[in-house]
This record gives sequence, structure tokens and C-alpha cells, in this order.
Amino acid sequence: MFKSHRAVVFAGALAVAVVASAAAMGGERYGLGQTASPELIAGWDIDVRPDGQGLPTGQGTAAGGETIFVEQCASCHGEFGEAVGRYPVLIGGGDSLASPDPVKTVGSYWPYASTLWDYIHRAMPFGDAQSLSVDETYAITAYVLYLNDLVAEDFVLDRNSLPKVVMPNRDGFIAEDPRPDTPAAEPCVSDCKTEAKVMFKAKRLDVTPERESD
Repeated sequence: MFKSHRAVVFAGALAVAVVASAAAMGGERYGLGQTASPELIAGWDIDVRPDGQGLPTGQGTAAGGETIFVEQCASCHGEFGEAVGRYPVLIGGGDSLASPDPVKTVGSYWPYASTLWDYIHRAMPFGDAQSLSVDETYAITAYVLYLNDLVAEDFVLDRNSLPKVVMPNRDGFIAEDPRPDTPAAEPCVSDCKTEAKVMFKAKRLDVTPERESD
């Protein structure tokens, strides 16, 4: 299914490129590609926005998603989202974002529940992306939210209820750069600054010398 999706993306992109080239050449055609039909476009237009736009019809609950999660996700993420080996942990970390060692999980870091649905449907499970049905995606999403105490076990997740789930870190993202020393301007292409000022040091990465002389 993933391969067929990539083929649709390529076909749609090629069709658009051919149409654009033909238009630029006054309508001349080269016998390549095909018209980007609504069906082709629908094959790659699968993104879901923060407000829930793009979510398909379907539903699922955490109770129904537990079994699917164990079968499809637990080998990497653990049965309860605790992670296996170096795979991403999905739970906890709620009080860690302001610490030197933040734990960025679905519950602590992700700002929108719709992003979780989008990522699971688009890229999971690892190695078999886009093999989950719409209802399975809703169920797994509900289960992950349930593991983070964000919805009840019997909460029905669908295209209407999912955007209403308020994630703990929703207000932790800044839409615009508030710093006064970075005014909006055109990018410099000539006579640019030759000096750079160090604003932050990567001491936590253990790559910044302790002394300036070093």
C-alpha cells in the first residue's frame, strides 16, 4: 500500500509538471504523464491540519485500540508506551520540558491530537506505513491519548471529537518570533554582516569548552 501511494504521488506530480510545461510552451504536449484527476490528488492529499481539517469519517476508542496497539506498535513502543530500546517513548515527561533533560512525548510535548492521528496514519507502523485502516488509526490514537490520561477508555474519537482534545503543551508553541532584535527583513544577498554573535552555548551536548581560551 505504501508503494502504491508513492506511485500515486509520483504520477500526480509528473502530471502537474507536464501540464505546467505544456502551458508554458503554448499548449504543446509531449505525450508524457496524465491528467491530475481528483482521484489521483486524493491519493496523496492525506494531511490533517491542527484544526482537524482533513480527518476522514470513522471512529475508535482506547478500549478497542489496545489490542491493535499491542499487535502493531508494542514491539517498538512497549505495551504501555514506555518504549523498547531506543524507540520513542510515548508517555510521561509532563514536568520535564523546562528541565535540562526534557522528555518529549505525545503527552508532554505534542501540541495537537490531530497531528498524532496524521502521523500514525501516514507513517506507522514502522516498515508497513499506511497499512492501518481509518478506524484502526482512530483506535490507536485514542489508546495513546488514554495512556497519557487525556481521554477516557470509552471515549469515542472521531473527526468531530478529536480536534477538541486539548493537549497539555498546546500553548507551548510560539507562532511568531517575539525577539526585538530579529525584525522582519529581506534576506541579505550582498554586503552582509561578517561577524556573528554567539547567543547560546551547547554545553549540554558537551561540545563547548569550559574556558574561552580553549
